[in-house]
Amino acid sequence: MMELLSDSQAWVSLLVLTTMEIVLGIDNIVFITILCGRLPPERQLGARRIGITAALVSRIALLLSISWVMKLEDTLFTLVVDWSGKDLILAAGGLFLIYKATVEIHENVNHPEAPSGQDVTPGEPQKVVSFGRIIGQVMLLDVVFSLDSVITAVGMADHIPVMVAAVLIAVGVMLIFAGPIGDFVQTHPTIRVLALAFLVLIGVMLLIEGTGGHINKGYIYSAMGFSLAVEMLNMRMRRRAAARHRLAIR
Repeated sequence: MMELLSDSQAWVSLLVLTTMEIVLGIDNIVFITILCGRLPPERQLGARRIGITAALVSRIALLLSISWVMKLEDTLFTLVVDWSGKDLILAAGGLFLIYKATVEIHENVNHPEAPSGQDVTPGEPQKVVSFGRIIGQVMLLDVVFSLDSVITAVGMADHIPVMVAAVLIAVGVMLIFAGPIGDFVQTHPTIRVLALAFLVLIGVMLLIEGTGGHINKGYIYSAMGFSLAVEMLNMRMRRRAAARHRLAIR
């Protein structure tokens, strides 16, 4: 351990890996925020923190079981393409993420007036979403995101302590910003739908990677960053137009 503290390469690996883990954690925060947004407002922050803490636990557990994680890349069977344990997990997680994000887009577009913590189905009474159900879905996707994150970490660093430190720092940043990011997404419907579209893209990427393909994550994050920048400009324009309208009324 003392050798690592004096190793400049280890510090560079920690910096690069921490940055990468924070970037990869964005989709985790967005997914947790969207799902927890179905809960009553007073329970949302607690649910977000539970979800992020579960992400931390699953990442560290996978890092400490790195030999088992590497075995997940061994081929289990061949059906059109070779399938490994990792491929099955990523493909299943991608399908679930696509399904869940699509359902949430439908709810947000068709029932924008629905209060937090309630599902609305035409012709049916409103029902409160189960806290346990939401946490279960969050933890399920935490495993998928964590597996992708850990495999990335293994490819970028050589020492387990460096990987664990990077994950701890990244999750600490996620915990700090989970509240502000969550509140921002929940109070801006267009940002919420944009975030859900982002999750659909992540789901497609996971599905493609699970079936043997590869997509550079940088393309997806760059596209979403550009879309977010455009939407922020639109929001600024709407605020200015609203301000001018109020002045004109006066």
